[in-house]
Amino acid sequence: MKKIAIAALAAAATMITSCDIDRAPYGYYTDDKIMADKEAAVDVLLNGCYSKMKTASEHLHYCGEFPSDNVCKDKPTTNPFGTYFTYQHTVNNSGLSTVWNSAYNIISQTSSLMNMIQEGESVELDNKLGQAYYMRGMMYFYLCRVFGRPYYQEPGKNLGVPIVNGMPEDLSNLNLPDRSTVKETYEQVLADLKKAEQLMTGFKSGTYVSKYAAQALLAKVYMYMSGTFENPDKEFAQLSYNYANTVIESGQFSLLNRSSFMRYNELAPDDPSQTETIFAVKYIASDVADWGDPIGSMYAEIDGQGWGEVYASAKYMDLLHETGKDTDAREAFIHPQYKTDDNDQQIPAFRFVAELYVDGKLSSYVYRQGETKEVGGKLVATIESKEYELTPVDVANKRYSIVYEGKTYVGDYDYYMLESQGNPKFFSYKCSKQDGYPHLYSPIISRLGEIYLIRAEASAKLGNYPKALSDLNVVRERSLPDAAYTSLDATNAQERIMKERQLELAYEADRGFDVYRVGETMVRRYPGFHDGIPEYPATSPFAIQYIPQSEINAYPGTLTQNP
Repeated sequence: MKKIAIAALAAAATMITSCDIDRAPYGYYTDDKIMADKEAAVDVLLNGCYSKMKTASEHLHYCGEFPSDNVCKDKPTTNPFGTYFTYQHTVNNSGLSTVWNSAYNIISQTSSLMNMIQEGESVELDNKLGQAYYMRGMMYFYLCRVFGRPYYQEPGKNLGVPIVNGMPEDLSNLNLPDRSTVKETYEQVLADLKKAEQLMTGFKSGTYVSKYAAQALLAKVYMYMSGTFENPDKEFAQLSYNYANTVIESGQFSLLNRSSFMRYNELAPDDPSQTETIFAVKYIASDVADWGDPIGSMYAEIDGQGWGEVYASAKYMDLLHETGKDTDAREAFIHPQYKTDDNDQQIPAFRFVAELYVDGKLSSYVYRQGETKEVGGKLVATIESKEYELTPVDVANKRYSIVYEGKTYVGDYDYYMLESQGNPKFFSYKCSKQDGYPHLYSPIISRLGEIYLIRAEASAKLGNYPKALSDLNVVRERSLPDAAYTSLDATNAQERIMKERQLELAYEADRGFDVYRVGETMVRRYPGFHDGIPEYPATSPFAIQYIPQSEINAYPGTLTQNP
């Protein structure tokens, strides 16, 4: 920790080269030099923080998405993020070390920036100070989501993360505090974000932190604090509602229309037509040295670039098709990869998910698919060299049933898909194709679509179901114009709101936290290299990650591990 925090200050200036003024690295800035060109010194630190957020957001994405039920990994991997899929937590995960180090780099650097600026020196410096407070609060919140238990579970007792707002002057006898409680960590988050909201004015684009970004994140933090639908904290739900309402009613943002939203992934956060993004960590093409490295490279192979080893899960595809195939605008982000014959034609086929049993006990789930043909007016599929007659279930949506090894399954009459380890390649482009580049993507922190869902959830927790229904349908009807919900009440609000969040925010690194923060159980009964049998309740120790042992060993003080 000590070496990381010190290195953060010394290296800050190396992150930007766009200014034409003469700048020394921050470690060489004297008090006189800072006072002579304070805005330049502040810019060095602040832009360094924006740059560091790129590394942090990449690894935080893996923590938030890969443990979820949106994804199917095709095969084992030596990459440390493989443990997120399998829930085989380890204290030696180098990816989590990157999360920890990147976040505390930003916390240290923003804290140093705060010491350089006196509030009220100028509007411009106040705005930059507000950005620093936002970044620090955001990092504490994200760290606590990864390493701290859900807020509704004894926040005054469970541990969050250490609150270390800058380095003490006496580094020779450094002894940093142990982890604060979840409650104390959230209090720090709220204090920083509220200070950020107070200091900032105006809005440049979705690539910069703004007052609205602070309000949007406050709405989300209070949503997490409001707990479960069954037993919500109504004070926090009201505060979540208030902040979400402030963003929505500001008039600064508007939802993209349906056709524009279907290419949301292609629009940079500062694209002139991008009206929905409140804040995203912007990447540009020159940030990417190898198109096999970015987040999107795991979800798809595009133009020969990328690994394409993490697919949309069978569970997520079923959600997309719940109202029929090709009806949900969010299906535009999913790109199935089809096999073709010698004439470059797609091959009609039937595909379904089957259960595998060992000694009479369910052991796993597997995809089965086979080519189809018509025989005497009947549709017949050949699965593992054996022919099966298919029974129509929903012909309009090409859904048929099959009796396979004594059990009846429902599947899709489609085309033969390319596979990896038996898993059809349902590529997701949600994290690819920005500005036409294969895997260029700017991780989304806040966008208006989620703010409507936050306000809907807050309204439901407050018992205002008509308002919750209205906001829920604003998001739903954009993607499903003819499938608005007609009612919402205590019996179905949680199921419908959480379903819409899953559909809308898939591959934006929320689902792995969403399930647990409302007390639900992670259920992944579908194919993939993960074990689909275990279920993980919100009270499971596997709902959060271990702090890397390397960070505990390096920490100057006591750093308590998760049980």
